[in-house]
Amino acid sequence: MPPTATALVSAAREGLAELGDPGKAPDMRRYMKSELPFRGVQKPARERLAKRLFTEFPLPDRESWLAAVTLLWREAAYREERYLAIDLTGHRAYARWQTPDLVPVYEELVITGAWWDYVDVVAPKRLGPILRDHPATMAPLLREWAVDADRWKRRSAVICQLGLGGGTDAELLAACVEATIDDPDFFLRKGIGWALRQYARTDPGWVGAFVAEHPGLSPLSRKEALKHLGGK
Repeated sequence: MPPTATALVSAAREGLAELGDPGKAPDMRRYMKSELPFRGVQKPARERLAKRLFTEFPLPDRESWLAAVTLLWREAAYREERYLAIDLTGHRAYARWQTPDLVPVYEELVITGAWWDYVDVVAPKRLGPILRDHPATMAPLLREWAVDADRWKRRSAVICQLGLGGGTDAELLAACVEATIDDPDFFLRKGIGWALRQYARTDPGWVGAFVAEHPGLSPLSRKEALKHLGGK
């Protein structure tokens, strides 16, 4: 393990321990239905900690960066350590390493995290920008994710374009939604509605037509998709 990665992870654990609120931790764990306990560090405090740590412990190379991410994630004793791992993957100092060869890393976070609080950051804020920059590589891969047995990979494929606006690949969005349109899972149905509602900000006509052409959309997906279009 590179020493710079070890130093960052140790400081992260110490920082979370100092900021932790044992009174808040049980409620946070209960709300998130988390197997991992919480330290009781709320998001604003965690983000300030991350900003300080990532400045004080710069990682000199890609190996050290991935080692720190992996250690924080795989050996987490508290859920906030995993949040810091995800924060670290998106830190601007390491933006140059956001390429398709990181997909296995993000796939691990999605599959082993297996919950919306992780996936809803990784999919649109990590996979989405890589798709934008490398569409020829990423679009076929996300089509595979859209039919995967793992529901969190499927949700990732559906929502990964949330932040792309006019750069959204509408054909890919349609394919990912259609691949999972019949699944009764709440998180998939909610994800479909969320993705369509967000794209409606860019192309309301396309979303309105898509909903009309897909009567198999669940009531939840339909309601979410048309939320700002005056439909039901």
